[in-house]
Amino acid sequence: MCGEDDNRHHSSRSETEHCRCTGGRPRHFLKPCLLLLLGENPAHGYELMERLEVFGFEPDPGAVYRNLRQMETDKLVLSGWDTKNAGPAKRIYRLTAEGEDLLHTWIVNIKRNKKALEDFLTRYDKHFAKKHVHPKGGV
Repeated sequence: MCGEDDNRHHSSRSETEHCRCTGGRPRHFLKPCLLLLLGENPAHGYELMERLEVFGFEPDPGAVYRNLRQMETDKLVLSGWDTKNAGPAKRIYRLTAEGEDLLHTWIVNIKRNKKALEDFLTRYDKHFAKKHVHPKGGV
């Protein structure tokens, strides 16, 4: 993960463009992933980094914590210190109602984009798939 919310790195890209370093994921896809994971269970940053791997992200503490701090500023998540367990205190993040609303908005947009991509692939397969075979199944 490249720290995809780094504007210097992506200054020439629009919101809907993809970055080669995100493995084809849309820019800012880290945010809805974090919202979803926090909606499932409150968690600390290290745990979130581990759980992000299912979405194809490599652990990047800088990007995760930058996003968590910004989401807290935007009132999408709240945090507090967990001192119950042994060891040092850990900051636990929780989804707010505003965060859940934004997650639902992301889902509507993701489903719309999924439909557009499925339609595109169906059309491609109909006209080109048999004419062009990619080595090793790659694009």
